[in-house]
Amino acid sequence: MLVLIPAYQPDHRLAGLVRALDHHHVLVVDDGSGSAYAEFFEEARIAGAEVIHLDHNRGKGFALRTGFAHASARYPGHDVVCADSDGQHRPADIEAVAARVGVTDAAMVLGVRAFTGPVPARSRFGNTATRVLFRLVTGLTVTDTQTGLRGYPAWMLDFLTGVPGDRFEYELRLLLRAARQRLRVEEVRIATVYLDGNRSSHFRPLRDSARIYGPLLAFAASSLLAFAVDAGLLAILVTVTGQLALSAVLARTVSATLNYSVNRAVVFDRVPHRRAAPRYAGLALLSLSANVLLLSRLSDVLGSLVAAKLVTEVTLFAAGFAIQRAFVFGRRRAGDAAFVFGHRGTGDAAGAWPPAASVPEGFDRTRSSGSPKRPPYTGVTPGERRRPSPSASG
Repeated sequence: MLVLIPAYQPDHRLAGLVRALDHHHVLVVDDGSGSAYAEFFEEARIAGAEVIHLDHNRGKGFALRTGFAHASARYPGHDVVCADSDGQHRPADIEAVAARVGVTDAAMVLGVRAFTGPVPARSRFGNTATRVLFRLVTGLTVTDTQTGLRGYPAWMLDFLTGVPGDRFEYELRLLLRAARQRLRVEEVRIATVYLDGNRSSHFRPLRDSARIYGPLLAFAASSLLAFAVDAGLLAILVTVTGQLALSAVLARTVSATLNYSVNRAVVFDRVPHRRAAPRYAGLALLSLSANVLLLSRLSDVLGSLVAAKLVTEVTLFAAGFAIQRAFVFGRRRAGDAAFVFGHRGTGDAAGAWPPAASVPEGFDRTRSSGSPKRPPYTGVTPGERRRPSPSASG
């Protein structure tokens, strides 16, 4: 087992964490902290850590990928647990995640917080918002999408190094790829610890939030672009033809085609046109009907056309995103299990677990594992379902 700690401008708590984990190999990646912080990395080295220095700050995602690549090349067969350097992950919780990785076939083990007790408002809001949006984007529920305490089996390292992302968005992208490729993720309950109001966090609210919420923002931008094209074409065509109904149909056809193309190319998966196009057309007709009905009913209830229009558009926007993600551009096939996220708490009654999942095809466990606790993968065992190979580009 290898513990990977990305660190940017740490303090003495880094060396303390290394000492507490002295029975593990600890790899610290200095994310370009600068000479002013050299003493803290030297303390960590003396405490027993291996330290890699980056020449300038590249972001947490880049530091993690650097550590994964190093672990894969220098320590093949070692599972990896990632932890933060600021003391907010207790050694006992790191050990709990490490223990679970050692006995499960899940692709990821998340150390999830319950967010009880004193929690900074921005942290509570940020995790709640990301959890809701993740559910909207993927249809799956993750208790703590922003946790930095995560465990990965050795056979996942090639996948981890291939997923793009240099900053905080990287960890969310890993979850998104896991959800898209139906990889199994388990949760272990850990303590909720925030020190000094989370002042040690290097999260940049505007820039990093934009990276994290990129998929939903891209969908919103696509919808706004389609609306602008629809409105502009409608005005032009009515002026040229004098026919409102014909102009509305033509404008909506062009804007809907544009929206479909952008969503397929940028926002969602590139599923075949023969599958996605008819479903999108059906959704467009359903959306148009729902728009008329909702607008009519809400106008009577609210007594304001403007308010009714606002509520209608927000409702249909959320519904449209969820339906396009799951139905129009979704890649789920018949026979896929309904659950891929296993949940297990420490100290809480654990719910029913999903069936044991096979190691995804395409991974050579005999090359990277080397651990007696997991024998070489020789195929799908009876009762298990075959899944597509996870790939960093998928």
